[in-house]
Order: sequence, then C-alpha cells, then structure tokens
Amino acid sequence: MSRAGVRCSARELFRLDAPGGGVLHAEVAIGRSVLMLGDAGPADADGAGFAAPVPLGGTSVTLHVFVPDVDALARRARVAGAAIVQPPTDMFHGDRTAVLRDPSGHLWVFLTHLEDLEGDEVLRRLPASG
Repeated sequence: MSRAGVRCSARELFRLDAPGGGVLHAEVAIGRSVLMLGDAGPADADGAGFAAPVPLGGTSVTLHVFVPDVDALARRARVAGAAIVQPPTDMFHGDRTAVLRDPSGHLWVFLTHLEDLEGDEVLRRLPASG
C-alpha cells in the first residue's frame, strides 16, 4: 500500500467549450496519464447516451484522485459549486480524504497521502474507523 512520493499536478491539455456553455470535451494530464471528460446531458449529439447521474437517480462510478492538499481542493470545489459529502477527514488507510459531488451529480474522492501502512495495520485500524 505504499504511495510514498505520490505527487500529482494536473495540466489542461485541450478544451472544447460547448456552444451553449459548459465543456464539450477536455483533456487533462495527470502525471503520464490523460483523463478525457466533458459535461454530460440527457442525450448527447451522437446518440451514445452519456447522461449526468442526477437524472438517472445516482451514479455507480466514483473517481479517486490523489492531490497535494485535499483541504484546499475541498474549499475551492465548494466555491465552484460542489457539495461536500464528506469533509476532509484523516482515514484509517493513511490518507486524508474528502468526498465531493459535482453539480452534475458525479462523486469524487480526493485524497492526500499521510502515511505508508502495511496491509495488517490497515486491517487493524479498520474496525476503529466505524
């Protein structure tokens, strides 16, 4: 479970704004990975059926992203319109974690790594977490 030295800085590589506002397509680099995303609607133009979670009654997908300062990110996200589902909290697994819901209803888990733990220690701490 070692995540020592985890550093991430996201860079916007490309952005295509939607004609009525919002993001039609964007690409964000995090380390050597590229995340492609865009605003979802009731039905997209090419019929693929991408929809935001709110009209569907929820989501089964949650993205987990390590960031250098989860507290600062949660403050910025709240100002930008995200709902704080779980405020930044030190967790049993060695990370400070916040859970946010963006305005479209997507759930995000942001984490700042605090300490490296062996699997046995995580399991020992698990019952104490409630």
